[in-house]
Amino acid sequence: MAAAGRLRGRRRAQKEVEREPEPFTIEEEVSHLTRVRSEPCPGTRAAIHGAKRKRDVSAFEMLSSRESGRSGGGGFCSADRAYAAGKHLPSEGPWCVEDMDSEAYVSQFSSDGSMLVAGFRGSRIRIYDVDKGWKVHKNISCRSMRWTVSDIALSPDQRYLNAGRESDANVTEIHDGLEFCDDDEYSFGIFSVKFSKDGREVVVGNNDCSIYVYDLGANKVSDRIRAHTSDVNTVTFADESGNLLYSGSDDNLCKVWDRRCLVREKPAGVLTGHLDGITCIDSRGDGRYLISNCKDQTIKLWDVRRMSATVKGRQPRLYDWDYRWMSFPSHARYYKHPNDLSLATYRGHSVLRTLIRCYFSPMH
Repeated sequence: MAAAGRLRGRRRAQKEVEREPEPFTIEEEVSHLTRVRSEPCPGTRAAIHGAKRKRDVSAFEMLSSRESGRSGGGGFCSADRAYAAGKHLPSEGPWCVEDMDSEAYVSQFSSDGSMLVAGFRGSRIRIYDVDKGWKVHKNISCRSMRWTVSDIALSPDQRYLNAGRESDANVTEIHDGLEFCDDDEYSFGIFSVKFSKDGREVVVGNNDCSIYVYDLGANKVSDRIRAHTSDVNTVTFADESGNLLYSGSDDNLCKVWDRRCLVREKPAGVLTGHLDGITCIDSRGDGRYLISNCKDQTIKLWDVRRMSATVKGRQPRLYDWDYRWMSFPSHARYYKHPNDLSLATYRGHSVLRTLIRCYFSPMH
């Protein structure tokens, strides 16, 4: 009996040893990264303060400890680097830059952070100089404006500003309209406009459910994709090649397009998971990861390697509510998409009144 018990014990122990460790979930990884960024590693803290009570460690103390070799290891660990960098994150504000008499619909920083471009209801665009106390660097009045500035995009060299509006996109440096529609009787509204990485093309999404790619050198539309069954609120280039596009629409879908194989205008893949219209998509720039903001009050992180070839089943719909003037139904926050392909979902913000944007933080 004793021998049999020992044998069963050895088998249980062997199974426990052979059992593969469970992979990190997204929640565990985010929790770990949050802890890493909130304090230095225990070895660094002990080398600086010893057994003293816990208090903040300054960047100077960390550098001094590293240079003298007290912390050991010869360098900062990932927790030390994250903690030191976190000391320099902005912690003040927000504050009012300027009180305007019309609503601001969209804004964007330049790539170096020295300028902020803001588009307002009507035809006004203002460029603020961040380094000079938010002084107005340039005041632009768009020509032939019918409603409002719906989106803005700075060219990669920061020389040109593209403003989306009804009927066309306006390159404000030369005030030339990029015509996408020849029918003056048709109300052609542009909701999203983006430059390619090389600045040679512009892609727009609009209210005729299509995506247009405009060749600036040839001064004509090079591609039109009948992409969705509702308004295309957002579109962007996925990477530096310019071949891949991401789009989001009021049909609740994010789609991936490969311009090299637009057979029957079929997308390369579809990403399901949102329960309402998509307001913004931003690419990480690697052709793999993207984030999307939605009227269902969520931001989702996606990996295109998880996309499906077609839409599975019927798309669920929350309610017939209008985000422009209604409050979001509180109990609708708990609904989940039955075929959610996203990596992670983020809540806590409001998507009301206008097409709220979302962006990845800069790589630098």
